[in-house]
Amino acid sequence: MDSLNTLNVFVSVAETRSFVATGRLMGVSASAIGKSIVRLEERFGVRLFNRSTRSVTLTEEGFRFLERSQRILAEIEAAEAEFSQTNAVPRGRLKISLPLVSDPFIPVLARFRKAYPSIELDLTFDDRRVEVIEEGYDAVLRSGELPDSSLTSRHLGNYQMILVGSPEYFDEHGVPQYPRELMRHTCIQFRFPNTGKLQVWPIRRDDQELDLQLPTSVVCNNLEARVGFAVEGVGIAYLPDFAIREWLDCGKLVSVLEDCSESGTFKIMWPSGKHPSLKLRVFIDFLREHLFPDTTPATLTAAKKKNTPSRKPKS
Repeated sequence: MDSLNTLNVFVSVAETRSFVATGRLMGVSASAIGKSIVRLEERFGVRLFNRSTRSVTLTEEGFRFLERSQRILAEIEAAEAEFSQTNAVPRGRLKISLPLVSDPFIPVLARFRKAYPSIELDLTFDDRRVEVIEEGYDAVLRSGELPDSSLTSRHLGNYQMILVGSPEYFDEHGVPQYPRELMRHTCIQFRFPNTGKLQVWPIRRDDQELDLQLPTSVVCNNLEARVGFAVEGVGIAYLPDFAIREWLDCGKLVSVLEDCSESGTFKIMWPSGKHPSLKLRVFIDFLREHLFPDTTPATLTAAKKKNTPSRKPKS
């Protein structure tokens, strides 16, 4: 067991790149973590980490040993799960980071909590890129491509980003038939809170990307505000279909410029090399089943065609 504890210490230091962070996670001092690593290096007769006053990085030997250590620990965790969780009830605390949006997560999370009352949910809604291991998260939910070798990911579902506006807005300002016509419209844009940059709209014609500096008539840093402004007829917004499905269904919003859309994905990610606990496994399975149950490409295409306005722009 001492050897397993040492392996856990080594893997944690490799993942967090910090003796202090590992000590905080394991409830011991950074000095104790450092001594454990020194004993491990002396035992193997190799240097596993390069240390400086500002960072801790793996050596070539350290990388090779990390791969083996992660496989060993994963097998042990899998064996423990197989023998101890056969008839177990999922319970305990799940610390999860999610995007700063309510839909489609809140209804599904509420159903999950009712289905698994023994699991405590510690949820953080934040668009910043969290340090999963260092901050002690069991998992994070994010959209798009987020390459991180220290995380294992599972696909949860797809969504579609589309340009929409209200019928009242298009009655007054006309329906853009070509991408360049967006230049004379009120564009409700999104500014990423963590970078301060504006979201890029996929403006294209005949499969060619157009470099247009769209008007910054209204700029928001959250999804709900953009949806609200679009529904109220302020302008055109670039929004995910899951956040506006009810408004599309009732006709309060309609989509335009179908070529200027793109698909996105939601993923759940957790530290690599770790067998998901029973509580995390049931959480992942529940989200995969209930988060996007009917968002297929055919459904999205049909919905877009149904809700595309047929009005011609006013001269």
